[in-house]
Amino acid sequence: MNELLSGKVILVVGASAGIGADAARAFAADGASLMLVARSEGPLAEIAAELAKDGREVAWTTGDVSKAEDVRRVVDATVARFGRLDGAFNNAATTQGGRLDRVSEEDFDRLMAVNVKGTWLLIREEVRVMEPRGAGSIVNMSSIGGLRGSSGMGAYQASKHAVIGLTRTAAHDFGPLGIRVNVIAPGPTETPMLDQTRLAIPGGVEARIAATPLRKAGTGAEVGAAASFLLSDRASHVSGVILPVDGGFVA
Repeated sequence: MNELLSGKVILVVGASAGIGADAARAFAADGASLMLVARSEGPLAEIAAELAKDGREVAWTTGDVSKAEDVRRVVDATVARFGRLDGAFNNAATTQGGRLDRVSEEDFDRLMAVNVKGTWLLIREEVRVMEPRGAGSIVNMSSIGGLRGSSGMGAYQASKHAVIGLTRTAAHDFGPLGIRVNVIAPGPTETPMLDQTRLAIPGGVEARIAATPLRKAGTGAEVGAAASFLLSDRASHVSGVILPVDGGFVA
Protein backbone atom coordinates (compact mmCIF):
# COMPACT_ATOMS: atom_id res chain seq x y z
CA MET A 1 0.00 0.00 0.00
CA ASN A 2 1.34 3.44 -0.95
CA GLU A 3 0.54 5.34 2.23
CA LEU A 4 0.90 9.11 2.27
CA LEU A 5 3.25 9.24 5.28
CA SER A 6 4.85 5.81 5.01
CA GLY A 7 8.31 5.84 6.55
CA LYS A 8 7.86 9.28 8.13
CA VAL A 9 8.47 10.08 11.79
CA ILE A 10 5.98 12.73 12.90
CA LEU A 11 5.88 14.65 16.18
CA VAL A 12 2.27 15.48 17.18
CA VAL A 13 1.99 18.17 19.84
CA GLY A 14 -1.29 18.57 21.70
CA ALA A 15 -2.21 15.00 20.86
CA SER A 16 -4.36 14.01 23.83
CA ALA A 17 -7.71 15.33 22.58
CA GLY A 18 -9.56 17.24 19.89
CA ILE A 19 -7.80 18.09 16.65
CA GLY A 20 -4.47 16.75 17.90
CA ALA A 21 -5.84 13.30 18.70
CA ASP A 22 -7.79 13.12 15.44
CA ALA A 23 -4.76 14.27 13.47
CA ALA A 24 -2.65 11.57 15.13
CA ARG A 25 -5.22 9.02 14.00
CA ALA A 26 -5.03 10.39 10.46
CA PHE A 27 -1.23 10.31 10.42
CA ALA A 28 -1.18 6.74 11.74
CA ALA A 29 -3.69 5.66 9.09
CA ASP A 30 -1.41 7.26 6.50
CA GLY A 31 1.54 5.16 7.67
CA ALA A 32 3.53 7.46 9.98
CA SER A 33 5.46 6.54 13.11
CA LEU A 34 4.43 8.94 15.85
CA MET A 35 5.70 10.69 18.94
CA LEU A 36 2.66 12.06 20.80
CA VAL A 37 2.99 14.95 23.23
CA ALA A 38 0.58 16.68 25.63
CA ARG A 39 0.46 17.85 29.23
CA SER A 40 -2.06 15.20 30.39
CA GLU A 41 -0.57 11.73 30.78
CA GLY A 42 -3.76 9.67 31.03
CA PRO A 43 -5.54 10.70 27.80
CA LEU A 44 -2.23 10.69 25.94
CA ALA A 45 -1.45 7.13 26.94
CA GLU A 46 -4.95 6.07 25.85
CA ILE A 47 -4.51 7.57 22.36
CA ALA A 48 -1.09 5.96 22.02
CA ALA A 49 -2.47 2.55 23.03
CA GLU A 50 -5.35 2.92 20.57
CA LEU A 51 -3.01 3.65 17.67
CA ALA A 52 -0.50 0.97 18.63
CA LYS A 53 -3.26 -1.67 18.31
CA ASP A 54 -3.16 -1.10 14.56
CA GLY A 55 0.51 -2.01 14.46
CA ARG A 56 1.88 1.51 14.18
CA GLU A 57 5.03 2.61 15.97
CA VAL A 58 3.79 5.04 18.60
CA ALA A 59 5.58 6.61 21.55
CA TRP A 60 4.47 9.37 23.89
CA THR A 61 5.81 11.81 26.43
CA THR A 62 4.38 14.67 28.43
CA GLY A 63 5.54 18.26 28.20
CA ASP A 64 4.57 21.92 28.46
CA VAL A 65 5.33 23.79 25.23
CA SER A 66 5.72 27.09 27.07
CA LYS A 67 8.86 25.72 28.79
CA ALA A 68 12.04 25.63 26.72
CA GLU A 69 13.50 22.67 28.62
CA ASP A 70 10.37 20.60 28.02
CA VAL A 71 10.34 21.33 24.30
CA ARG A 72 14.01 20.39 23.88
CA ARG A 73 13.46 17.19 25.85
CA VAL A 74 10.47 16.23 23.72
CA VAL A 75 12.32 16.72 20.45
CA ASP A 76 15.40 14.90 21.74
CA ALA A 77 13.20 12.02 22.94
CA THR A 78 11.73 11.73 19.44
CA VAL A 79 15.15 11.46 17.84
CA ALA A 80 16.34 9.04 20.52
CA ARG A 81 13.33 6.79 19.94
CA PHE A 82 13.09 6.89 16.15
CA GLY A 83 16.49 8.12 14.98
CA ARG A 84 15.21 11.25 13.23
CA LEU A 85 12.35 13.71 12.87
CA ASP A 86 10.70 14.11 9.46
CA GLY A 87 7.71 16.24 10.34
CA ALA A 88 5.93 18.04 13.13
CA PHE A 89 2.35 19.05 13.80
CA ASN A 90 2.51 21.94 16.30
CA ASN A 91 -1.02 21.95 17.64
CA ALA A 92 -0.81 22.80 21.35
CA ALA A 93 -3.01 25.78 22.16
CA THR A 94 -5.24 27.36 24.75
CA THR A 95 -8.13 29.77 24.31
CA GLN A 96 -9.51 32.79 26.12
CA GLY A 97 -12.78 34.58 25.52
CA GLY A 98 -13.81 38.03 26.57
CA ARG A 99 -13.59 41.62 25.42
CA LEU A 100 -9.98 42.76 25.16
CA ASP A 101 -10.17 45.20 28.07
CA ARG A 102 -11.64 42.49 30.28
CA VAL A 103 -8.98 39.84 29.74
CA SER A 104 -6.71 39.59 32.76
CA GLU A 105 -2.97 40.07 32.39
CA GLU A 106 -2.43 36.58 33.78
CA ASP A 107 -4.74 35.01 31.19
CA PHE A 108 -3.20 37.05 28.36
CA ASP A 109 0.34 36.04 29.35
CA ARG A 110 -0.58 32.35 29.59
CA LEU A 111 -2.31 32.40 26.22
CA MET A 112 0.70 34.01 24.54
CA ALA A 113 3.11 31.68 26.33
CA VAL A 114 1.39 28.57 24.96
CA ASN A 115 0.13 29.69 21.55
CA VAL A 116 2.97 31.98 20.43
CA LYS A 117 6.07 31.28 22.50
CA GLY A 118 5.27 27.56 22.44
CA THR A 119 5.08 27.54 18.65
CA TRP A 120 8.37 29.43 18.40
CA LEU A 121 10.11 27.06 20.83
CA LEU A 122 8.85 24.04 18.90
CA ILE A 123 10.00 25.42 15.55
CA ARG A 124 13.41 26.24 17.02
CA GLU A 125 14.00 22.75 18.39
CA GLU A 126 12.51 20.94 15.40
CA VAL A 127 14.74 22.85 13.00
CA ARG A 128 17.74 22.03 15.18
CA VAL A 129 17.36 18.32 14.45
CA MET A 130 16.04 18.67 10.88
CA GLU A 131 18.80 20.95 9.60
CA PRO A 132 21.60 18.34 9.63
CA ARG A 133 19.47 16.08 7.41
CA GLY A 134 18.56 18.92 5.05
CA ALA A 135 14.86 18.04 5.07
CA GLY A 136 11.71 18.36 7.12
CA SER A 137 8.15 19.61 7.19
CA ILE A 138 6.53 21.64 9.97
CA VAL A 139 2.80 22.34 10.16
CA ASN A 140 1.67 24.95 12.68
CA MET A 141 -1.89 25.50 13.84
CA SER A 142 -3.55 28.88 13.57
CA SER A 143 -7.26 29.56 13.06
CA ILE A 144 -9.55 31.59 10.85
CA GLY A 145 -9.30 33.90 13.86
CA GLY A 146 -5.74 34.51 12.70
CA LEU A 147 -7.01 35.80 9.36
CA ARG A 148 -9.66 38.25 10.53
CA GLY A 149 -11.03 39.86 13.65
CA SER A 150 -14.30 39.48 15.51
CA SER A 151 -15.69 40.51 18.85
CA GLY A 152 -15.05 38.57 22.03
CA MET A 153 -11.90 36.56 21.21
CA GLY A 154 -9.32 39.31 20.69
CA ALA A 155 -6.47 37.89 22.76
CA TYR A 156 -6.83 34.45 21.18
CA GLN A 157 -7.04 35.96 17.71
CA ALA A 158 -3.94 38.06 18.33
CA SER A 159 -2.03 34.90 19.22
CA LYS A 160 -3.24 33.13 16.08
CA HIS A 161 -2.24 36.11 13.88
CA ALA A 162 1.20 35.78 15.48
CA VAL A 163 1.42 32.07 14.59
CA ILE A 164 0.83 32.99 10.94
CA GLY A 165 3.61 35.58 11.15
CA LEU A 166 5.98 33.04 12.69
CA THR A 167 5.15 30.55 9.95
CA ARG A 168 5.71 32.96 7.09
CA THR A 169 9.05 34.05 8.50
CA ALA A 170 10.09 30.45 9.21
CA ALA A 171 9.32 29.49 5.61
CA HIS A 172 11.82 32.13 4.48
CA ASP A 173 14.41 31.36 7.16
CA PHE A 174 14.43 27.60 6.76
CA GLY A 175 13.49 27.00 3.13
CA PRO A 176 17.17 27.20 2.10
CA LEU A 177 17.81 24.37 4.60
CA GLY A 178 15.26 22.12 2.88
CA ILE A 179 12.65 22.59 5.62
CA ARG A 180 9.08 23.48 4.66
CA VAL A 181 6.85 25.38 7.10
CA ASN A 182 3.10 25.79 6.60
CA VAL A 183 0.09 26.68 8.72
CA ILE A 184 -3.48 25.41 8.88
CA ALA A 185 -6.32 27.79 9.79
CA PRO A 186 -9.39 25.78 10.83
CA GLY A 187 -12.84 27.24 11.10
CA PRO A 188 -15.23 26.02 13.81
CA THR A 189 -14.20 22.41 14.48
CA GLU A 190 -16.06 20.07 16.80
CA THR A 191 -13.65 19.79 19.74
CA PRO A 192 -13.71 20.48 23.49
CA MET A 193 -12.18 23.90 22.71
CA LEU A 194 -15.17 24.75 20.52
CA ASP A 195 -17.42 23.95 23.46
CA GLN A 196 -15.45 26.48 25.54
CA THR A 197 -16.03 29.09 22.83
CA ARG A 198 -19.75 28.34 22.86
CA LEU A 199 -19.79 29.13 26.57
CA ALA A 200 -17.66 32.26 26.21
CA ILE A 201 -19.64 33.72 23.29
CA PRO A 202 -23.25 32.46 23.34
CA GLY A 203 -24.52 32.07 19.80
CA GLY A 204 -21.18 32.99 18.24
CA VAL A 205 -20.24 29.51 17.03
CA GLU A 206 -23.67 28.88 15.55
CA ALA A 207 -23.53 32.24 13.74
CA ARG A 208 -20.21 31.31 12.16
CA ILE A 209 -21.49 27.90 11.09
CA ALA A 210 -24.54 29.56 9.54
CA ALA A 211 -22.20 31.88 7.60
CA THR A 212 -20.07 28.97 6.36
CA PRO A 213 -20.80 27.95 2.75
CA LEU A 214 -20.77 24.24 3.65
CA ARG A 215 -23.14 24.97 6.57
CA LYS A 216 -21.38 22.75 9.06
CA ALA A 217 -18.53 22.68 11.54
CA GLY A 218 -15.42 20.78 10.55
CA THR A 219 -13.96 17.71 12.21
CA GLY A 220 -10.53 16.96 13.57
CA ALA A 221 -10.21 14.21 10.97
CA GLU A 222 -10.67 16.77 8.19
CA VAL A 223 -7.97 18.98 9.67
CA GLY A 224 -5.72 15.93 10.07
CA ALA A 225 -6.19 14.98 6.41
CA ALA A 226 -5.06 18.45 5.33
CA ALA A 227 -2.04 18.25 7.64
CA SER A 228 -1.13 14.81 6.26
CA PHE A 229 -0.87 16.32 2.80
CA LEU A 230 1.32 19.20 3.98
CA LEU A 231 3.60 16.81 5.88
CA SER A 232 3.91 14.45 2.92
CA ASP A 233 6.22 14.48 -0.07
CA ARG A 234 3.24 15.32 -2.26
CA ALA A 235 3.55 18.85 -0.87
CA SER A 236 7.28 19.00 -1.64
CA HIS A 237 7.03 22.47 -3.24
CA VAL A 238 4.52 23.89 -0.76
CA SER A 239 5.90 26.22 1.92
CA GLY A 240 4.71 29.39 3.63
CA VAL A 241 1.08 28.56 2.85
CA ILE A 242 -1.92 29.40 5.03
CA LEU A 243 -4.43 26.63 4.41
CA PRO A 244 -7.95 27.35 5.69
CA VAL A 245 -9.90 24.22 6.58
CA ASP A 246 -13.10 26.11 7.21
CA GLY A 247 -15.87 25.01 4.86
CA GLY A 248 -15.34 28.17 2.81
CA PHE A 249 -15.85 30.67 5.65
CA VAL A 250 -13.05 33.03 4.58
CA ALA A 251 -13.73 32.66 0.85
